Amino acid sequence: MDDVTQQPLRGIRRLSLGALAGLIAAYAAIAVAELISAAVRPEAGPVIAVGGAAIDRTPAPVKDWAIRHFGTNDKLILQLGILGVLGVLALVLGMLAARWRLIGSIGVLTFGLVGALAAVSRPDSIGPADALPSVVGAVAGAALLYWLAGRLDPVQGRAGAAAPAPAAGAGQSWDRRRFILAATAAAAASTGAGLAGRALNGVQGKDAVASRNDVRLPAPSSRAASVPRGAAPRISGLSPFMTPNGDFYRVDTALVVPKVDATRWELRIHGKGVDPELTLSYDDLLGMPLIERDITLTCVSNEVGGPYVGNARWIGVRLADLLTRCGVKSPAEGGPADQLVARSVDGMTIGTPVEDVMDGRDAMLALGMNGRPLPFEHGFPVRMVVPGLYGYVSACKWIQDIELTTFDSYDSYWVKRDWARRAPIKTQSRIDTPKPFGRPKAGTVIVAGVAWAQHRGIDKVEVRVDDGPWREADLAAEDTRDTWRQWSYPWQAEKGGHTLAVRATDRTGETQTDRRTRTIPDGASGWHSVAVTVE
Repeated sequence: MDDVTQQPLRGIRRLSLGALAGLIAAYAAIAVAELISAAVRPEAGPVIAVGGAAIDRTPAPVKDWAIRHFGTNDKLILQLGILGVLGVLALVLGMLAARWRLIGSIGVLTFGLVGALAAVSRPDSIGPADALPSVVGAVAGAALLYWLAGRLDPVQGRAGAAAPAPAAGAGQSWDRRRFILAATAAAAASTGAGLAGRALNGVQGKDAVASRNDVRLPAPSSRAASVPRGAAPRISGLSPFMTPNGDFYRVDTALVVPKVDATRWELRIHGKGVDPELTLSYDDLLGMPLIERDITLTCVSNEVGGPYVGNARWIGVRLADLLTRCGVKSPAEGGPADQLVARSVDGMTIGTPVEDVMDGRDAMLALGMNGRPLPFEHGFPVRMVVPGLYGYVSACKWIQDIELTTFDSYDSYWVKRDWARRAPIKTQSRIDTPKPFGRPKAGTVIVAGVAWAQHRGIDKVEVRVDDGPWREADLAAEDTRDTWRQWSYPWQAEKGGHTLAVRATDRTGETQTDRRTRTIPDGASGWHSVAVTVE
């Protein structure tokens, strides 16, 4: 094959090797950034920083769509998406560098700048130091791409100039071997840096893990009553009355679960009407009178019939007692603040009506969940729990600051994104069994599920088959008005296709509406229904 015929092949080969160089450079940039983040904090890494910034700027309907389709895997999908985009950009920059080394390297630096800006713009940023991992990683990646691109052609001279294709024969083969050796060495070094960074970041969380392992929750001064017999009927397919910690839903914006050392944790209470201000340690809270309560939590992102609801036994300090100790009065008593803004260590802000915290309900700063210290995923060392309110206006995890203010003067994180300021949980019910598109046998089929109207309680649940009349279901015993209630209905099923629907009535006499709404701005509504085929 003559030299003219080989020219296109050489060009394709050169671009392919350039694309590989781009991928290796991007890999190196992320690995070095991971290593540097160990000296700053894990949240400053570029993937986490860019992911967090993307979450902050994503419109509420898109977030709602992601939660609905990906569930608790939404954060993993986001990070994989970011890596995928970076991979495509790395391929493009690598091919550019194969002909214009300097342009490709500048492209890598540009994306490093994006990561740095994302890191310092996060609500929990500690300042310019957060930019360091992205900057150092980008410099390392740009330098590596420049160097690897130079290995593609030993004749290449000045920076940015396209070199002539090498002559056919041994020289070209030797160039490829040199590039492959250089690329392999770079990839190996990058892997080492990434593993070292991962290990060092893991060491930083060990103190937090140790602090949790050392916690011994004291006996509460006010215990929860025993769950009444008959509150949890044994029906196959029905959700357990108490949700195990490992199965409890998790919906938040944290790409990295904060691991907070309880021995260093502090909570500050301040703001309008607070006198005196308080700063409390974890041991301070453990030493206070604790209450233990069964409370069902619900996420505002829960679609009709959705899984983002769970019931647990919580132990903590009554929040109203703490606020009273600080001189706080409810608006009804003339207090100047009508909003309690809770701030998390990850920068999240959640606004709660002061009157709902101080109206006698068992709002608490929770320390324990189902008899154990809070799991890290659910807010260790301390989180808020307020019965009757959706989580986005009450359930601040990893809390470190409480400010008393007004709704007129401050909009919390989700309110800025078009969610409602006040969000009492709507009366809802769900069919757990039979499952959608199930194929039960003809005869008696037990239709069962859960219903909830926290802080009001469930008074009645009804089931309808097709367009027939509503039939009252059997209610399990009630634990408290702050927990969900299980129900069942023996259906005499006949062969064929059928649609089952359920609705609940709370203790105020309000029956669950059939008007179907989405979760935005204050929670979904409508009747849950399932289609089945009886065989």
